[in-house]
Amino acid sequence: QVQLVESGGGLVQDGGSLRLSCAASGRTFNTYRMGWFRQAPGKEREFVATFNRNGDRAYYADSVKGRFTISRDNAKNTVFLQMSSLKPEDTAVYYCAYRTQYYKTYDGEADYPTWGPGTQVTVSS
Repeated sequence: QVQLVESGGGLVQDGGSLRLSCAASGRTFNTYRMGWFRQAPGKEREFVATFNRNGDRAYYADSVKGRFTISRDNAKNTVFLQMSSLKPEDTAVYYCAYRTQYYKTYDGEADYPTWGPGTQVTVSS
């Protein structure tokens, strides 16, 4: 069983930056199967970023391309989400999740059976 814990959320001004971390513990863990999602107030949870099966390519939601960067530290079983040029519409609870090895898509919630508790990111205008 994999346990995930996010950190690094907080309040930031429009145009600012934050770096989120997700530390994993438990059984054998592959950092390239980590993904980030977010849920804004009153909206459904949406995909943000993840890696491909080889871990050598990242996928991003169109809304964050060019502003967010996902990275990983295999030695520490940790994945990061560097967020820059933040906008008020980026305000959400950010979740990291672990993708099953039998996944069908990179961005579908159903392919991520393990989730962290989430961390709040608030961008003020």
